[in-house]
Amino acid sequence: MRRVVVVGNGIAGLTACDSLRSAGFDGELTVVGSEVHRPYSRPALSKALLHGEGGSTAHELPHPTHGATELRGVSAAGLDPEAQVVRLAGGETLPYDGLVIASGSRARRLSPEAEAGMPAQELTLRTLEDAVALKQRVAARPSVIVIGGGALGMEVASGCVQAGCEVTLVSDGPPLIRQLGGYLSELFVSAAVGRGLRIVAGGRASLLSAGEGTRVVLADGTVLEAQLVVTAIGDEPNTGWLTGSGLLANGVLHTDSRGRVGPSIVAAGDVAVFPTRRGTERVPLWTSAIDQAKTAALGLLRGDEAPEHDFQPYFWTEGFGLALKSVGFTPLTGPPEFREAGGAENSMLLRWAHPGGSGTSVAVNYRIPIPKLRRLANIGPDALRSPVPAGR
Repeated sequence: MRRVVVVGNGIAGLTACDSLRSAGFDGELTVVGSEVHRPYSRPALSKALLHGEGGSTAHELPHPTHGATELRGVSAAGLDPEAQVVRLAGGETLPYDGLVIASGSRARRLSPEAEAGMPAQELTLRTLEDAVALKQRVAARPSVIVIGGGALGMEVASGCVQAGCEVTLVSDGPPLIRQLGGYLSELFVSAAVGRGLRIVAGGRASLLSAGEGTRVVLADGTVLEAQLVVTAIGDEPNTGWLTGSGLLANGVLHTDSRGRVGPSIVAAGDVAVFPTRRGTERVPLWTSAIDQAKTAALGLLRGDEAPEHDFQPYFWTEGFGLALKSVGFTPLTGPPEFREAGGAENSMLLRWAHPGGSGTSVAVNYRIPIPKLRRLANIGPDALRSPVPAGR
């Protein structure tokens, strides 16, 4: 294998390139990325960058050292697996011996006109340009409606409240309940309401222009109006360029436990559905993209001799004065089976047990090394008394 093409210049693409080099691949490596920027930290866009922490460089990552040819601002338009060729949007073709599909995902929108290239009535937060535009708008302290009660919606709402905006969050059910479960959802809702966030039960919403602002019409007919509307209603995998390739099953890109989707083709990150301990699922988390890309790179080079992917989620979010880190599968049901209070306000270390002896550990405003948090998830409270093995 002398020529590898990586489609996607996000964290999955970057990690795949680094992992290929670390595994000994010294051939021709080409990265195709629709963004004009070198890889950056996407989680920082809704955390440090939006909250004004870390200046304008909070999203920056170290310069790549993999030595690949980078085609930035270039989109893949098609794939011919039999000819082993990637077709680019400009009509050019890239031959390959091995292919890594890491084309990521895009923000889902409420406004269909945005997909057609018309002016959008809503802002989303997915790219660096999105973050810059949102930060500039928020600086004027407009009234804000955030649609979506997941982690991204809550982080955006927190940043807007911190900036001095009047903010309404529209959510189907309690915020974060689908991601974290009721116990942790209540914790964040209490903190958010205490800092001035207004939470409205949603349902399917639609948008209407209203002079200089936008009206949000909820499923029950309730009409809300604000100068700025931000939607955080999920993402959609960038699989359109794979149409006709034979790799998709009902529009979904499935991989095996080594990231393989076809002969000499692997996939990783938000675009792919991977096997996990809970079954097969798409897990659009930053650390999941990194772990999957490492697996996929070795799967491409070593085939059946590569290790299988053993997935354990790591997730973090922050907002409304709370910083949460979680190791293990969520959402969580009921109260934790272990709870230790920390020294600061709302500081706690928690663990939920799962069948089979594994668990999920959560630190809220609690300083703990991630390896130790991982050990707490895997072996329980004894991890707090056990030293972390060297090198972990």
